[in-house]
Amino acid sequence: MARLPRPTEAELQILRVLWAHGPSTVRQVNERLSTARDIGYTTTLKFMQIMAEKGLVTRDESDRTHVYTARASEDQTQRQLVSDLVDRAFGGSAAALVLQALSARPASPAELEEIGRLIRDYTAEYAADDKAHLAADRKRGGKAAKKKAGEHHG
Repeated sequence: MARLPRPTEAELQILRVLWAHGPSTVRQVNERLSTARDIGYTTTLKFMQIMAEKGLVTRDESDRTHVYTARASEDQTQRQLVSDLVDRAFGGSAAALVLQALSARPASPAELEEIGRLIRDYTAEYAADDKAHLAADRKRGGKAAKKKAGEHHG
């Protein structure tokens, strides 16, 4: 999927409704948003029209009441937002982001355990990918395999 524009805070609120409840009409989204704050139907409509123009949502116009769907999943959107934040605020350093996040809001023991599990899984996956790339390179007689072999012997 092509990279979508970064949603504003108001657009994220609408996307959260669509992620939680699935495809919805403007009225349904407005009713759910109205439980947290006072927002008019026409304001919600305008936001959702803009979001459709930006490509953040799709609009099914086959019925009289249009139904809107988020184009990207919540996970995809969060990854894009975090990636943008790492690049803009942390010079591309994921470690700096994690350190700042943990110092800004302490994690619970359960969250720390989950973070540890994710790091272990990621490390295992990365090591397996690295071995696969080296094996493929060795078959081709590539430089990466020779360089890696030199690191172990020299």
